[in-house]
Amino acid sequence: MNRNPVQRLFDWKIRGIRWIEIVGVTCVAAMVFSVYVAKAAAARESAAIGQLERQIAENSQRVRLLRAEAARLEQPGRLETLSRGAALAPVKAERQVDENALPTLKPVHVPVVTPVPAAPAPAVAEPAGAAPAPPAAAAAAAEAGR
Repeated sequence: MNRNPVQRLFDWKIRGIRWIEIVGVTCVAAMVFSVYVAKAAAARESAAIGQLERQIAENSQRVRLLRAEAARLEQPGRLETLSRGAALAPVKAERQVDENALPTLKPVHVPVVTPVPAAPAPAVAEPAGAAPAPPAAAAAAAEAGR
């Protein structure tokens, strides 16, 4: 029989199975695998999106709570009660000036805090037979001991 080359190609068999069927099954298996991989990736992305949406909802709830807390803390009546309890009063009109007049105001006396002198560093015993340390090394050792 004299067949054309395309017909011979489709009739070619490998161990009793036409090679075109093997190629077709391989293509179908590759497509099934690629669909599985795509669905798995989409499920991971969907889970990540859901987690982000939950975080956004939690953060928006936290923002609402913080705004409510700030509104409660900034209530004028509450602040007035706290200022009276701390013996604070409104600023008198004669104490209000612009920034150019600030040097003319009487400066507030700030108490000067004097630092307490540190105790002298304890003498470091040198090992027998060692040369005396130079003054710079002794000062560094005293600083390290503080």
